Amino acid sequence: MTRILMLSWEYPPLLVGGLGRHVHALAGALARAGHEVTVVTRHAPGALFEEHCEGVRVIRAPEDPPAFTATGGDLLPWTTAFNHSLTRAALRATRGRRYDLVHAHDWLVAHAAMTVRDHLDVPLVATIHATESGRHQGWLPAAHNRTIDDVERWLCAEATRVIVCSEYMRHEVTRLFGVPADRTEVVRNGVDALRWRARPRAVAAARARYAGPDGPLVSFAGRLVYEKGVQHLLEAAPDLRSRFPGLRLVVAGDGPYRKELELVAEPWVTFPGFLTGHDLTALMAASDCYVVPSIYEPFGMVALEAAAAGTPVAVAATGGLAEIVEPGVTGVHFPPGSPAALADAVAGVLSDRERARGLALRARLRVIDDYNWPSIADQTAAVYSAAAPTPATSPATPQPKPVIASPRVPVG
Repeated sequence: MTRILMLSWEYPPLLVGGLGRHVHALAGALARAGHEVTVVTRHAPGALFEEHCEGVRVIRAPEDPPAFTATGGDLLPWTTAFNHSLTRAALRATRGRRYDLVHAHDWLVAHAAMTVRDHLDVPLVATIHATESGRHQGWLPAAHNRTIDDVERWLCAEATRVIVCSEYMRHEVTRLFGVPADRTEVVRNGVDALRWRARPRAVAAARARYAGPDGPLVSFAGRLVYEKGVQHLLEAAPDLRSRFPGLRLVVAGDGPYRKELELVAEPWVTFPGFLTGHDLTALMAASDCYVVPSIYEPFGMVALEAAAAGTPVAVAATGGLAEIVEPGVTGVHFPPGSPAALADAVAGVLSDRERARGLALRARLRVIDDYNWPSIADQTAAVYSAAAPTPATSPATPQPKPVIASPRVPVG
């Protein structure tokens, strides 16, 4: 059994993107495997400040009264304040308890992770879910972007082991931050296939709400930010509509790019906002094709979630998406940033329903076999064992921490 103190800036019921869903599922799977897991995260309205849920002890840190609003995309003042509150909550959570390691999820909890790591005198494992450089296609335009890049580099340098979700991300943290290969582990994200199986009544309701009477339904769900590539999906939509009269498109999610996207969208495109739970599952299952048009995507868990829902997927051949979706077998690919290629790929799915059913079936079986959470938890626990070996296998003398150079921008 490993005793884990896990730090995350989001956790249900407070969800921003895929990171919170990942941490929630991983923590639960580790607990079911017999490990002791405490998650320290930020407080959500209506949630308890401490509770035991699904075998996991959850501590939620309230925000301090001074308001730190993000302006111009600069999260640093808010993140600094949040880390103070998170650190205090984590230190209270550790009173009278022993932990074997600290597991930090992304740069937003880096300062708290370092403090708690030093206080407990235990190893630090860090999961890098994405990088600032990757989100900006290799260019760090402002001072706060460069600072975030430095925090990511610092977190990687301090961590005993760095976990990434794809070979693409292993290459990225090696290239950007100089993380040695023997300190980097690829542990792919998992999906609970049963959780994404929608009830027929919910699917019918979603179909009635979003689809037209005589055309296919295409959908997307995610953060509405530039790197998700929704602008290319909207540009391809009129071409698809001309090939499939009556086609409807749903763009679910929220984010800073939403208003701009709504301004250029056709009238038959629906923006229902951020969907969770059964609403999102039903939308995916009701769709004839689910599209992931990302420009940058470290993994692409939403493609696996759609596959688990039984929907054929068309994805941009970038990042982790190119690894988890096998073209012509479990989905279709198109070059990122190409609306014309996107339209052709989606049209290929919509025009051949027998082929589409085969893609969806094989993709769902692949999710069940290769991306189940018990397997992901076992792989993560193996990383913990390597980071925090038992006394019998510990080195006799402390090992020096690697010194990693800090290249400056531009990064690409």
